[in-house]
Amino acid sequence: MPTVAFHTLGCKVNFYDTEAIWQLFKHEGYEQADFESTADVYVINTCTVTNTGDKKSRQMIRRAVRRNPEAIVAVTGCYAQTSPAEIMAIPGVDLVIGTQDRDKIIPYVKQLQQERQPINAVRNIMKTRQFEELDVPDFADRTRAFLKIQEGCNNFCTFCIIPWSRGLMRSREPQSVLKQARMLVDAGYQEIVLTGIHTGGYGEDMENYSLAKLLWDLDKVDGLKRIRISSIEASQINEGVLEALKGSDKMCRHLHIPLQAGDDSVLARMRRKYTTAEFGRKIEQIHRIMPGVAITTDVIVGFPGETEEMFRAGYRFMEQMQFSEMHVFPYSKRTGTPAARMEDQIDEEVKNARVHELIDLSERMQLAYAKQQIGQVLEVIPERAHKGEENSGLIMGYSDNYVQLVFEGSEDMIGSVCQVKLTEAGVNESRGQLVRAPELSRAMIV
Repeated sequence: MPTVAFHTLGCKVNFYDTEAIWQLFKHEGYEQADFESTADVYVINTCTVTNTGDKKSRQMIRRAVRRNPEAIVAVTGCYAQTSPAEIMAIPGVDLVIGTQDRDKIIPYVKQLQQERQPINAVRNIMKTRQFEELDVPDFADRTRAFLKIQEGCNNFCTFCIIPWSRGLMRSREPQSVLKQARMLVDAGYQEIVLTGIHTGGYGEDMENYSLAKLLWDLDKVDGLKRIRISSIEASQINEGVLEALKGSDKMCRHLHIPLQAGDDSVLARMRRKYTTAEFGRKIEQIHRIMPGVAITTDVIVGFPGETEEMFRAGYRFMEQMQFSEMHVFPYSKRTGTPAARMEDQIDEEVKNARVHELIDLSERMQLAYAKQQIGQVLEVIPERAHKGEENSGLIMGYSDNYVQLVFEGSEDMIGSVCQVKLTEAGVNESRGQLVRAPELSRAMIV
């Protein structure tokens, strides 16, 4: 049986795309091998979000070539899209395919098996207007299914290379999204996470359809318990989306809304499309219609020109927003972006000190949010046995409002909705007590 091995760098969308590519190989009769073992084909799904992403991608490509010089080495993903010539120059690379035409990977592999002439299959992504249909019927972790609903981004933030590597915004056909959602529910999934490069932009390139309409259509899918949006911009949470959040009992009480900076002048230089006042108003609205909602965010620290005053103003704004968690990143130069050419780059030590301050703030806010939930009964879908200190019959999973709960329960509850009372708040995980176990009929996923 021929074997294929994968290595994925970067974001959740890349992991989704790798799963989709694996389906194509599976249908062709391939078996999946570990990346560190000898395989007939290696697929490296690359990341280019930072210069480090490029470097790590090159290291993994060379590792595959060394592992089996006879193998076909195929490189895909964002770095492949933006720098195909750089990758083709690495000895041993057979195929470079960017962030489109991945559905043609099998014919390309067959062609290489015949004539072994390296192929550069990368086309200009900026001309692509179609969403590439690649289905993923199931996922290894078995409890939450990701469903990719759009590709690309039109925002061109000054720190970001992604529009150049993923192309412009394009949405997946509603019928295709709904069909895939029903397949996932039939496979036993009770929670679907809507994902994409700019997920909240779904429908902006369509007539008479929108993200809000999609949420209502998904609400009607029988057997689906939870809908979660992986990430959405504050400006995309319009009246329609607010209505769906308020009216659909399947919508999770958790939104990831990237802030990136808490100071207006930094936001303007980043070319973000809102001010802190607009962002704050939107957060307030969400709290009003969804009491108890968890709002998580992304923050970039040490963007060029960020003064101590700007950082302090941002810190106070974040405190005010009471996020339930912040993902904090030091600004990292990305060659080819306007921000990399800006003057006033911030010293690494200053960046690191600020990162630590914001991580401490994030942990305090995380704990404060968990403490508000003490005594509440939350819906939790257990994901796995808890790898705790004594491994004594504990399982863990996320509540609909994204609190990680550890509680006593049996592994046959994994993947099903449980009612759990939060008894002890923690930063990364809280403790709970099972109030009601799930009915374990069809929910069991083997």
